[in-house]
Amino acid sequence: MVELDDIYSNRILELAADIPRSNRLAAPDATARAQSKLCGSTIEVDVTLKDGLISDFGQTVKACLLGQAAASVVGREIIGTSIGEFQTVSQAMRAMLSETGAPPEGRWSDLATLAPVKDYPHRHASTLLVFDAVLRALDQIASDKTKPSTGVRAKTAGAQ
Repeated sequence: MVELDDIYSNRILELAADIPRSNRLAAPDATARAQSKLCGSTIEVDVTLKDGLISDFGQTVKACLLGQAAASVVGREIIGTSIGEFQTVSQAMRAMLSETGAPPEGRWSDLATLAPVKDYPHRHASTLLVFDAVLRALDQIASDKTKPSTGVRAKTAGAQ
């Protein structure tokens, strides 16, 4: 078992110190929030889609170092990502933390830095907050596409 202090590697500290896309969007297609009931960490995201790809993204991160590190990688890599790719990365993160799944690969490979969190289930929720928030926003956009247009942009919030 990894010692709790070992989770907070220099790379996690570097990622947490540099969270890209920390400005909120003026006119997102959807806004969603995820909060950890255990520690109170919160991440709120704004998402814009164009031609099936995430074209703009903003986030407010009030989370522990693990949540900040995950949000940093997501903020850096999310633009140009399809909904399916983001769902796959999210599933890989959940499998990496709760099962024996391999970490995400390719441009998402920095998420492997969070693999030691697997041994600390009480830290999983805060590590996955950004994924929960983005998936909620994407679900809201998909839901809004099946409803008649009202001219009102989607906003959703949720707690974990």
